[in-house]
Amino acid sequence: MERKIVWNKRPVKFFLSALTWISKDSVKQAERIERDTLAAIESLVENPEKFPPDKFKKNNTGHFRAFEMLSFRVSYRYTSNQIRILRIRHVKQKPKEY
Repeated sequence: MERKIVWNKRPVKFFLSALTWISKDSVKQAERIERDTLAAIESLVENPEKFPPDKFKKNNTGHFRAFEMLSFRVSYRYTSNQIRILRIRHVKQKPKEY
């Protein structure tokens, strides 16, 4: 059974607004960020442990992971049937524990 990628509402809103803001200066840069970030997220279906455990998750059992790409930090949780995108933040934002 293949894992599905599921996004929480907040990271969708943040990612779309960030891409809109970036596209005001450079449409190509916004397209690159979108393409590369989504490709990295899609790659999690095959290998959800590709990236290290999320250091900002309290009591992390290892199923909460995160990666940084092109100035964005993506936090996710994986189970046997799903990858859930929990948060996308700019790396210069103060990190939040959860």
